[in-house]
Amino acid sequence: MKFIIRTLAAAVALWVAVQVVPGIEVNTSSGGATYWGVLLLVALIFGLVNAIVKPIVKALGCAIIVLTLGLFLLVINAAMLLLTSWISGQLDIPFHVADFYPAAFWGAIIISVVSWLLGLILPDGD
Repeated sequence: MKFIIRTLAAAVALWVAVQVVPGIEVNTSSGGATYWGVLLLVALIFGLVNAIVKPIVKALGCAIIVLTLGLFLLVINAAMLLLTSWISGQLDIPFHVADFYPAAFWGAIIISVVSWLLGLILPDGD
């Protein structure tokens, strides 16, 4: 149940980013079941990327993260969003992030903030 709630929260965070940030697009009919299906698929891909690739990148970039007092994590989050966009493109999922800055950078910040806020509201079973 916790996995489903987190995936739905990630889909809502992606939806907010699509609405707010120019350059992040879902190319289906807006508001339909297909649109939300694409967001759920992208949320699953994003979750997998953050679970598998992000820890490796953080371990490799540990020194840079410390030197920048954690600000390099914003770059890593944006790179994970771009990787999610690339994987979606390879799987023919109509989700696209145009470029690193401003789309991926600001999109990653918005997704992080919305996910954090939803995590405060939604129960997590702890």
